Amino acid sequence: MSELAGVGNDMSDATFADGSERALRLKAETAEDLLVLSSLLQDSILDAEDISWRPKQRRFSLLLNRFRWEDRDAAKTQKRPFERVRTLLHADSVLKVASRGIRPGEKDVVLSLLSVTFEPSDDLGGKVLLTFAGDGEIVLDVECLDVNLRDVSKPYLAVSGKEPDHRL
Repeated sequence: MSELAGVGNDMSDATFADGSERALRLKAETAEDLLVLSSLLQDSILDAEDISWRPKQRRFSLLLNRFRWEDRDAAKTQKRPFERVRTLLHADSVLKVASRGIRPGEKDVVLSLLSVTFEPSDDLGGKVLLTFAGDGEIVLDVECLDVNLRDVSKPYLAVSGKEPDHRL
């Protein structure tokens, strides 16, 4: 996974003003928990080279540029720009990883994450599905559901200046 270097100088535009807001740090251990993470991760963008699978550690991770949905209403009310934040998403207890339409590690490929869902199996495990725009998908076979989201930078101004739009 690439380092945070090169993220850009927009980081100086951070708000997390005077500690009134804090970086998110959340854990999903149930399908319902994962729905919360999925809603926060919707429309995150990442470079394919920021996807990492470490089979010996049984850890799969993504370094994303997450739209700050939790700040959207405040930004609209205060008539200020929308923000993104660098976020690490990782799943532990991963037994196997498969992808369709995506080549992790590929340079110069930008992906947009649409959702993260869980399909349980008969035991505690199941499949975590990461669905991307353009019909790409990554499937994680997991021994148990253990997915973590952690903001790793201060917020920065969304380059587009707009919130994601889902109208057809």
